[in-house]
Formats: sequence, C-alpha cells, structure tokens
Amino acid sequence: MEGLITHTWRKWVLAGAGCLAVLAIIPVQAQRKARPKEEQSGIGGGTLNQGIDESLFTEGMKYIMTDEPTKAIAQFEKLIQKNPANAAAQYAVASALLKSGKITEALSYAQKAYQLDNGNKYYALQLAEIFVKQKRYAEAENLYEAVLQKGPDNIEYGVELAAIYLFDDKPDKALETYDKVEKVLGLNEEIIRQKQRIYLKQNKVDKAIEEAEKLAAAEPGEPDYLIEGAELLIANDRLPQALTWLERALKISPDLPQAHVLLADVYRKQGNMEKYRQELKYVFSNPNLEANIKARILSSYMDMAGENPTAKNDALKMAQDLVQANPKDAGSQVMMADLLMQMGKKAEARDAYVKAARVDGSVFEVWGAILELDGALNQVDSLLVHANQALEVFPTQGQLWLAKGSGHLFKRQYQDAVDALEESRRLLVTNKELSRNINAQLGDAFNGLGDYARSDEAYEQVLKADPNNDYVLNNYSYFLSLRKEKLPQALQMSQKLVERNPNNATYLDTYAWVLYVMKEYSKARQYLEKALQADPANVSGTIIEHYGDVLYQLGERDKAVEQWKKAKLKGENSEQLDKKIATGKI
Repeated sequence: MEGLITHTWRKWVLAGAGCLAVLAIIPVQAQRKARPKEEQSGIGGGTLNQGIDESLFTEGMKYIMTDEPTKAIAQFEKLIQKNPANAAAQYAVASALLKSGKITEALSYAQKAYQLDNGNKYYALQLAEIFVKQKRYAEAENLYEAVLQKGPDNIEYGVELAAIYLFDDKPDKALETYDKVEKVLGLNEEIIRQKQRIYLKQNKVDKAIEEAEKLAAAEPGEPDYLIEGAELLIANDRLPQALTWLERALKISPDLPQAHVLLADVYRKQGNMEKYRQELKYVFSNPNLEANIKARILSSYMDMAGENPTAKNDALKMAQDLVQANPKDAGSQVMMADLLMQMGKKAEARDAYVKAARVDGSVFEVWGAILELDGALNQVDSLLVHANQALEVFPTQGQLWLAKGSGHLFKRQYQDAVDALEESRRLLVTNKELSRNINAQLGDAFNGLGDYARSDEAYEQVLKADPNNDYVLNNYSYFLSLRKEKLPQALQMSQKLVERNPNNATYLDTYAWVLYVMKEYSKARQYLEKALQADPANVSGTIIEHYGDVLYQLGERDKAVEQWKKAKLKGENSEQLDKKIATGKI
C-alpha cells in the first residue's frame, strides 16, 4: 500500500452536508475545442458576429462575479434570443438563477443546456444539482452515473454520487461507490470516515473497525489513527480491544496524553480504580495537557468515586494541584467547587465558585450556585453582594432579582426588597411557581412598609393560585392578627394551617395568637402548649413569650413572668418584653 492520498485530489464535504459541491465553471473553452475556426462566428454557432456574442457573454460573467445575477441573466437572455441553441448561454442563465435562489426557474434552462449537449459533464452536473435541491434523487443519480461511465477521469464525482445515494437512503450503493473511488484513487481519510458512519448506522461495528484498521495500517507511524480507533472501540464497549489499540499507540508515542486519558476511561468503565488512579496521576502530571481536559477527567473520576473516602481525597488533592497550576482556568475552579460540595464543605465550595466567577463571570449556573450557598450559610450580606455582581452580567435574570429581594427582606430593608421583588416578578411573569414565591415575599415586604392594602393583595394572589400555601396562610393570618383586622379570615386561614400541619410549632403558635387576639385565651393556651411540646429543644422565644401573655390573661401572673424570663433567655429582645418582666404586667 502506498499510503493515503490526501493532496492529489480535491477534498469533499461528505457527511450529510445538505447540498453537493458542484463545479460552477462556464464551459466555453470546451465548446470551442469541438468546433473548427470557420464555425466560430458566434458562441452558439450561426451567423452572429463573434465579437458581439463574446462581449455579451463576458458582460454577463462580469455580473456573475460581482454578485449581480439579475443583470447577468439579462445579458445571457440576449444570447439565447439570438440563438436558442446556444447551450453555454442556457447553462449560464441556469447558473445565475441558482445564484439567486430561483431553483425552479433554473431547471428549464439547465435541462435545455443538457439536451443541446448531453456530452458536456458540467451541464449534467448542474442539472443533477438542481434535482438534488428538489429531492429528485433518482434523476440526479442517473446523471452522475452517466458522467462516471464516460471514463476513469470522472471517478472523483463518485463521492458526490455516494452522497446522493445517502440522501436517497441507499447506503449499500453509497458504500459500493466509495469502494470504486478508492480502487482508482487510493485510500482517502474522509471516505473511510464516511464508510464508518454508514457501517455504525447499520450496526456493523466490525466493518467500521476494519476501516479504522485501514487508516492505521496506511500510516503505521501515526498514533492518531490508533487513538481514533480506540475511541470507536470504547464507544462500542469493545474495551479489551481498545486497550490493545492504545498500547500500540503508546509504543509509537509513550507520552501521548490522549492515549493515557482513554486508558483512564477504559479502566474507569472496567471498575479498575487502582489503574484508573495511576493513569489519572500520569495525566495530571503532564504539563502539556489542557486544564479543561484535566477538569473533565477529574469530574468523571469524582462521579465514579461515589462515597469512597480515599478516592475523594485523591480527587481533592488533584483538584487543588490543578487549581494551583491553572489559577485563571474557571473550569478547574468550578470542578474544585463541585467536589467540595460533594464533600459537604459548603463555605469552601462557595469560595471556589466565587473565584471561578472572578475569572469568568459569564456562566449563570456558577452565580446560581454561589447565591444558593450564601443562603445555605445564612450569609445574607454576601448574598446581596454576589447578587449585585451577578446582575451586572445578567441584568434580565429574574432569579437574581429574586435572590436580591429575599436578602433585603431578611435584613428588613423593605423598600429595597419591594424594588427587587417587583423587578423579578416582571421578568418571571410566565413562571407560575416562582411568581407565587415572589408574591408571598412581596406580601411580607409591603406589610413591613405598612402598605397593608398591597400586602393583602399580594397574599391573595398567591392563595388564588394555591389555596394551601402554608407560608402565606401563616404570615397573612399572623399579620392580620397583629393588625386586629379581618380576624374571622385570619382564624379560618390559621385553623386550616394547623389542620394541615398539626405538629408544626410555628403554625400552632400562629393559630394560638389569632385566638389570643380574639380573646379565646383558654383555647389559645391549649395550642401554645402543643407548640411547646412539638419541639421542646428548639422552641422559639416568641412562642414562649406568647405563652406567658396567655397565662397573664388567664390570671396566672407569676407563671407568666416566669415564661417571659425564659423568652428573654432564648434571645427575645424587645422593649415590651423588658417592661413585662419589670412590671409583671402587659
């Protein structure tokens, strides 16, 4: 075998390109060679003045070259009017129409040119091109087959014929044609790849591997073909055979990074963690391998490691080395952050995501992870800083405005919360679930501003869509009780709440407080005691203070003071509570 032919014939677009590369050469010289000088009175023959005809043709070609096909058509039409049998002019008009995208109009001119001179291959190829565009594949195939039959000089057009066979769902004929081309022109890398695609689609994996072996045998000193063959084998679960191909590649080039990457992948799929780790360490020690590739490999290793502590520690060490060696690679930082998240190290993970965002702030998911971790860590100040930074890059992302609004609401910065939440509501209007969340928080924020009408409106919008929204049922009924407004509605909502959540201390407290405001003290006591028993270790100071208030109203003043003092120890810190403790009165 004499090796691959890569430069002696033109490269072709093969794999489903959607249209064929057909030569757009006006074959004037070919016509002239066919005629003696005495017949050359015009381009199409006859008695017309040769100078005038050539001038029209030249002018038309000038317009074709300057991308003015309409003007070109006018020139070529003049030639056709003088001599309808001028095949070159018919061909030229078809070419100009094709350039204008007028496929149907071009067809009649292309057919006429071919009828006038069916021995001219360019006329046949142009007509075939139009048939392909119209999905008239059988007619295009006939034309190409005729061109190929004219002699071995046209064998290169077999590549285009094979492509048409593929469009026409005739893979076997395409393979047969590729073989004929290879027999004349020798091996071609792109043809081999196309044949592999066909074989794989037919589930003929062995045939596809044979084609890969042809490439490897043609260039025995080129490891890339062995690497590609190994990738094919891995993709089709031929792991032992893939190992053999990779070993062959490493004999040629022992330090080939991609070979070691694929070896690691094979060992990973075989579950051989020890050899997988060895290959990973080899890969990571290679300074020439790109950081993003190392990050992807390490990410796969992390997935495979599962809960194995040794594997996780190995991964963490490699991740730390990778980040240290590539401080400006955002992907490495993200991979490091992902690993830290898996290990439950939320603060370190958040910091790694922040470093990634500083390197490349264009990844929305990274900002989302940062804000989520800020929230999980209860670091609201950080959340607000990061939300503002993210909004500089993504000003129209409603989720970022929502995070910002939630942060301001937590810090009781109610107007800032309203501004951010209303912007998020505008941007997320089609997201029903988030819209409910936004309105629920707007209810809280408007209440904090004392804008009770808008607060109630926001809560009502949530309950209209979701009547069982516990968050709104709780906050809405509690705030109504504090305002001593719409108490029957507050009672109804809070009762529904405890029926749905009979062991939730917060909800029991809300219902009890509505009862307290309605002066049903005995019943309020009953539910507050349930709240205290629901979670004794984590009961809030607010619930304890409310219990003291109820005891006071029931005449048990010493017990009330005792509860108020307990509330104080739990962290409740208000002027009213201090007065109650000091005076023993409400």
